[in-house]
Amino acid sequence: GPSDSHTTWISFLGSGQSDILAYLAMMAPRLVELQRALKPTGSVYLHCDPTASHYLKIVLDAIFGPTNFRSEIIWKRTSAHSSAKRHGAVHDVLLFYSKSDRFTWNQLYQPYEKEYLETFFDQKDSDGRRWKRTDLTGAGVTRQGETGQPWRGIDVTAKGRHWALPPRMLDQLDAQGSIHWPKKDGGMPRLKQYPEDLPGVPLQDVWNDIRPIHNMSQERLGYPTQKPLPLLERVIRASSNPGDVILDPFCGCGTAIAAAEKLGRQWIGIDITHLALNLIRTRLHNMFASPSAYDVIGEPTTVSEAAELARTDPYQFQAWALGLLGARPAELKKGADRGIDGRLYFIDQSGGKAKQIIISVKAGHTGVSHLRDLWGVIEREKAEIGVLVTMQEPTKPMRTEAAAAGFYDSWATSHPRLQILTVEELLRGARINFPGRYSNDTFKRAPKAKPAAAQAPEMPLDDYGSMYAAGEGA
Repeated sequence: GPSDSHTTWISFLGSGQSDILAYLAMMAPRLVELQRALKPTGSVYLHCDPTASHYLKIVLDAIFGPTNFRSEIIWKRTSAHSSAKRHGAVHDVLLFYSKSDRFTWNQLYQPYEKEYLETFFDQKDSDGRRWKRTDLTGAGVTRQGETGQPWRGIDVTAKGRHWALPPRMLDQLDAQGSIHWPKKDGGMPRLKQYPEDLPGVPLQDVWNDIRPIHNMSQERLGYPTQKPLPLLERVIRASSNPGDVILDPFCGCGTAIAAAEKLGRQWIGIDITHLALNLIRTRLHNMFASPSAYDVIGEPTTVSEAAELARTDPYQFQAWALGLLGARPAELKKGADRGIDGRLYFIDQSGGKAKQIIISVKAGHTGVSHLRDLWGVIEREKAEIGVLVTMQEPTKPMRTEAAAAGFYDSWATSHPRLQILTVEELLRGARINFPGRYSNDTFKRAPKAKPAAAQAPEMPLDDYGSMYAAGEGA
């Protein structure tokens, strides 16, 4: 049966030593599950680069069926650059498959290019407006009904055709000046079509009009595989309607989620790192004044769950704890962390350069020595406040050590320079005691979302999501 064939395929892919085989062995079972859960009107877009696209197409053909292949979209993701002994690699690939032939499709259009306008809209009104001549008849004789009757003395059935519109509508167009009558007697009338009255050129499978995210872009959030928001918006507009569900199973910093929220879709995002969850949460609240209500599934909600995460994956525990504080993980290279797990920046009454909070996260036994180490980091980094996050309740000597560090004063308020927060306190809502407000330096802020343009008519929601968009992690 189908499940047996997929199992054999996956086993075969994983039998070699190549990285691409390991990648395909990872992707294949996930694509099987996506195809199973996808509703009949749904589609999947899988983003990859040319080194893997041809292999992934074979996998997708095996899972979705070759007849459900819709497009191989070429996205020009970067400007021209030189490459050693090969043509410059400037594009990525989006493989577009549907669950069935009932898939949702909204035709998208692009503006006419100047060369196209000058070539095909070759007529001009006295005011300079360009237009083109379009046939007012259709193939085939229709002797029954209005479109088979003569109009203005012209019987097109003699030429094996019929009028494209009833005579009363042709009269209306003529009264509006929208019909061109050739000066030569006996010439067939034509419809005058202006570019502004037409939707544009149907979107093709080569996309070179969506710019990549450059280093200075306001959109860039520092996530290594971040995609441009317009790219995901285009995918979502084409293959879903408002109210449908978008699933991104590799959501990274949440571009697909942000696009779905902006376009009025429901959404589900999946990622294995708490850093990604923190980025997405921050991004949603930066972009939207009132983002849709959402639940985060899989984060610790009790001390025991936090302890289990700390035991099984200390780095994910660290990222989770920093996320609760709204802090940014330290950007460190391989090697020692130099006593810094995360940073948070704030603006106080003095304004100017943002002030710094150093955060150290400890999952195991903690004591006075950890506070002394943290104080040394504060002095070395010239930070204003240090915070020790611990699983354990602090001892009396630890509290005494923290109190001895004194206070940071701003806006007539005092804030301990050394603070201790337990995981239990964090889960109850406790946060860092600091003056002022968060600085943009903590996380790069996603720009506010602009209102979405007019969209396709709303359609009812079925049991499963309407489309999958493979996002930042794919």
